[in-house]
Amino acid sequence: MRRANAIHLLATVALGVLAQVTGAQAQGVTAYEGARIIIGDGRVIDSGTIVVNGAKIEQVGSGVQVPAGATRVNLSGKTVMPMFIDSHIHASTTRAGLVRDLRQRAYWGVGAAMSMGTDNLELLDMRNKDTPGMARFFSAGKGISRSEGPDRPTAQINSEAEGRKAVQDNAKLGVDIIKVWVDDRDGKVDKVLPSQYAAIIDEAHKNNLRVTAHIFNEFDGKGLIKAGLDAFAHSVRDKDIDNEMLTLYKSRPIVVNPNLPDRGVKKDISWLKAATPADEYARMEQANTDRPAAQRSYGIQARNLQKISNAGVKIVLGTDGNRPWGPHEEAEDMVVAGMTPMQVIIAGTKNSAEFLKINDAGTLENGKSADFMVLDADPVVDITNTRKISRVVLRGANVDRTQLPN
Repeated sequence: MRRANAIHLLATVALGVLAQVTGAQAQGVTAYEGARIIIGDGRVIDSGTIVVNGAKIEQVGSGVQVPAGATRVNLSGKTVMPMFIDSHIHASTTRAGLVRDLRQRAYWGVGAAMSMGTDNLELLDMRNKDTPGMARFFSAGKGISRSEGPDRPTAQINSEAEGRKAVQDNAKLGVDIIKVWVDDRDGKVDKVLPSQYAAIIDEAHKNNLRVTAHIFNEFDGKGLIKAGLDAFAHSVRDKDIDNEMLTLYKSRPIVVNPNLPDRGVKKDISWLKAATPADEYARMEQANTDRPAAQRSYGIQARNLQKISNAGVKIVLGTDGNRPWGPHEEAEDMVVAGMTPMQVIIAGTKNSAEFLKINDAGTLENGKSADFMVLDADPVVDITNTRKISRVVLRGANVDRTQLPN
C-alpha cells in the first residue's frame, strides 16, 4: 500500500511539473479567437482561431484547443487576412528612406515588397531581413534599359554582350529577379531590341534568375513571351489584346503584375486623412478629380486584366512607385476591372508570396509566419474593407499604429 501511495504521489508531482512546464511554454503564445479567417488561398474559416507561438502560426482553424496559459484575444466580428505583399515598388535610395518605407508598409498591412530595378546597390544588405516593425525588402538590383542619360539608375546597354554582362553583374549581387525595360517612353528613348532581350533572358536563365519586363505595347509583349520571358511588370497598355496575345499568355507559366493606372475618377480618399500630413493630404485631394484621358487608359488595361484573369493567367499585385498604402488602392482597381475580391486577395497574398519566393508567408497556415491584418469588416464582401485596419500582426508582434512612422 505504501508503495502504491508513493507511486501516486510521484505521478501527482510529475503532473504538476508538467502543468508548470506547459504553462511556461504557453506564456509566449497568443490565441486570436472568433474572427472570420481568410486563409489567402481561397478558403475561409468562420469563427476560427489562430494560435501564434512567437513569430509563427502554430494552429489555425475552427475547434482549435487553445494551450493553457496562452494570452487570448477576442476578435468576434472581425475579419483576419494575410498581410499584402507588393511585388512592384520603387523604394527610396537612402538607408533612412528605405527604413521609413518598410515601416510605413508594415503600418498599412504590407508584409513584403520588391523594388524593381532602380535601387541603390549599397542597400541590398537590407534584403529579406526580419526586422521588427518593418516589411521585408526584395530587389531587382539594377534594371536593364537602353541609353537613357546619366540620371537614369539602370544598367544601360547597346549590345547583346552588354545585356549579358548586366545580368552577370546582378547575379553576383544575388538579386531576386532581373528587370528589363522594353519601352520607348513615347519615342523619347530607344527600346531594348529583341536580340538584346533574348540574350538577357537566356543569360538570366543560365544564372537561375527569372526576368520580368516593363512593357507598353502588345507587339513587344508577344516578342518577349516568345523569347522565354517569366513575368510582366506591367500588362499591355496600348490596346485591347488580341487572341494571339491571349494564347501566348497561356502558352507558358507567365506571371502578370497588371499595375493598373489611376482610374481617373474622383474617389473618397478620406481613409488616408488620419495617417497623412495635412499639406500632403491637401495636395492629394486637389489632384482627386475626374480625368477622361486617364479613364481611357485605365479602361484598356482593365479590359486586358479581365481577359487574362478569366483565362487563368497567374496574377500578382503590385503598385509601382512608392505609396505604402498602394495595395489597398490597387486591390479596388483590380476589382473594378472585373476580378472578384477573393481573386484579388489571392493575387495580393498567396500569388505575390510565391512570385517573390517567400515560403513562409502569403497564407495563414500552420508553421507560417504570423503576418496578418485584423479588419473591422470583410473584404470579400467589399474589397475596400482592407482599409479598415484594427491591428496588424507582423511576425507575431503587434505593429505600432498609433501614428504613421516617419
